[in-house]
Amino acid sequence: MGGRRLTAEDRRDIEAGLAEDLPYAAIARRMGRPTSTVSREVARNGGPGGYRAEYADRASAWQRRSRRPRPATPPAAAAEAPHGRGPAAVHAYVDRFATMMIGTGLPRTAARVLACLVTAPSGARTAAELAQRLRVSPASVSKAVGYLEGLDVLTREHEPGRRRARYVIDDDVWLRAWLNSAQKSAVWAETAQVGADLFGLSTPAGARLEAMRQFFVGIHRDMTGPSVTAPLDDAITVLAALLHAARPLATHELAAALGWPQARAATAVQAADHQPELCGPLTLQRTSSGAHLVTVQHGRLTPAQRTALAQRPGQCPSGSPDEPD
Repeated sequence: MGGRRLTAEDRRDIEAGLAEDLPYAAIARRMGRPTSTVSREVARNGGPGGYRAEYADRASAWQRRSRRPRPATPPAAAAEAPHGRGPAAVHAYVDRFATMMIGTGLPRTAARVLACLVTAPSGARTAAELAQRLRVSPASVSKAVGYLEGLDVLTREHEPGRRRARYVIDDDVWLRAWLNSAQKSAVWAETAQVGADLFGLSTPAGARLEAMRQFFVGIHRDMTGPSVTAPLDDAITVLAALLHAARPLATHELAAALGWPQARAATAVQAADHQPELCGPLTLQRTSSGAHLVTVQHGRLTPAQRTALAQRPGQCPSGSPDEPD
């Protein structure tokens, strides 16, 4: 049973177990899997604080596709057919593409290599072909492809029967880059969370790290989509707790009162904050000190309704005592 591939349901079970702050061994027992399977899966996909079942499932699907054998690459001469496009127009577009990537922060030679591969009919070139087309040294090409391999946007293939390698842009390159970036955002968010907990939200450093955490959590959520097993119940429990307390509570105070790990309380607050539809007639607010409270949604009650609800028993809306019938 331990050898079969993890399913989407397995990954949702892992995410649910992490949300409950269960150790890997307990999650593995619940699933009937080895503990090492769970620990490797979490480590590969954002760690305990950044693991998301949908993200991990998409990454696994990409890895399976990337291991499939590719059809033989056509000879370079045949692959370079111009398809009716003028060489000058093609070269101009490659330069434009590279300039765009340089403007977004990619090193110059790496951008030119990537543009050259993206626009190649075969999507692949050898180091010698890249050096010749870009008129740069083999050492520059080697440095550039090493940088791009680190970003996971190209792969290296060895030609059958030959020692030289070809650098390839495959169909999943942008999905791979997207997921890689999403995972990095999760790591940033998790590290910021640790710092915010260490310094405390009432300190300038803690508040700054909390703002950083919220930013990267938002980026990760936007890139990977909402989690199917997102802690919706936890968000509603947090709202109920704030209503019952009838006073602002910091995240660590909520966690202590509910008997939760602080990361779980922070995730629940984040869900309620960024998904107002969960709150129903309520809205989650943050005080200047970083504590949380709930109020009635703006516009849910009219001014007249609020005035009437504020009246003490025995008072007319005008404020004068009720007259007997």
